[in-house]
Amino acid sequence: MPQKRSIPPIPGGGVSSAKSGEFEYAFPAIRGVQAGHEYYVTMCPLRIVPRLFLYNEEELPPEMRAQRSLNKARVPEMARYIVENPDSYIFSALTASVNADVRFESPLGDTGPAERVGTLTIPMSATFIINDGQHRRAAIQQALTENPALGDETIAIVMFIDVGLNRCQQMFADLNRYAIRPAKSIGVLYDHRDPMAAISRLVVSQNPLLSDLTEMESSNLAPRSRKLFTLSALHTATSALLNEVKTNSLTERVDLATEFWRIVAGQFSVWQQVYRGEVTAGEVRQDFIHTHSIALHALGRVGNTLLRESPIPYAWEERLGKLRTIDWHRNNADTWEGRATTAGKVSKSRTNVELTTAYIRTVLGMPLPPDEQRAEDAFTRGEK
Repeated sequence: MPQKRSIPPIPGGGVSSAKSGEFEYAFPAIRGVQAGHEYYVTMCPLRIVPRLFLYNEEELPPEMRAQRSLNKARVPEMARYIVENPDSYIFSALTASVNADVRFESPLGDTGPAERVGTLTIPMSATFIINDGQHRRAAIQQALTENPALGDETIAIVMFIDVGLNRCQQMFADLNRYAIRPAKSIGVLYDHRDPMAAISRLVVSQNPLLSDLTEMESSNLAPRSRKLFTLSALHTATSALLNEVKTNSLTERVDLATEFWRIVAGQFSVWQQVYRGEVTAGEVRQDFIHTHSIALHALGRVGNTLLRESPIPYAWEERLGKLRTIDWHRNNADTWEGRATTAGKVSKSRTNVELTTAYIRTVLGMPLPPDEQRAEDAFTRGEK
């Protein structure tokens, strides 16, 4: 059961009664100016968020809404993140608009920096519209049902006043105009919560070749990059490699994966040539597919079978030695076109991964699992 934690009281954030008799919300706030308009930064207890910021726009046409439709599939994962990490989760501020006459009073004075700090009073009849953060709001609501003790924690709110529908829609467009999801590689690099991310980082750092030739931040390699691999590609491949492999510790998983990739790297002499500076990484990426994420993922899937058959490296070496017999050239259309490439360009759909894995398994003399057999049968029939 979730434990009730002691949270320091938040000044304000309560309910007051105006002179007119109308009840009001009172929030501690800092006043600022942006684009000539006042706005306020405040904080709100999580238990108030679902009641304060109602979401009832699903039945409205897009042109009458101030937000995109809620993607309900995202909410459970976000809620689970809060519930499973009550001591380390972090949510950025919600951005909201309020269509009401508000009062801002500063007890610290009417001039200088002190006038920016005070109490923001908002009628309870006001309507609050979220301009940015509807999925965080929905996740908070779901998380509170699982752990009500979170209700006394707070989230920052940036409030704009009485801006109207057109301005709300423009705010949404502007807030998302330059939003770019960070590359998966840097997500793996900075993720200290996921054990698999830690394993991937350790595997790379413990192999001199991988450490030198892996791009740790970007998930795409520029044509002139001296790197052969991306951390995100190796993370996906290593996750496939260790899937459902039984070990006694994280260290043992790291050791297994490190040894597997050491043996694999030994089968590709051109990787060693890049490491020694004898050929450029760009030439190898252009001419071969074995450094691309689809091939690494396929190798990880093949390796998963080997690791589950035996945790002893010498049991894999002879079979993995057959990787040398494969023609990995991208222009080897008889092998790769429709399987790993489309019109000569590497393609990584799920079916492409299955077909590439199936081909490698066949060369290594391994039976195909049902999903790869179905993909291979369809490919053979010409159902690409």
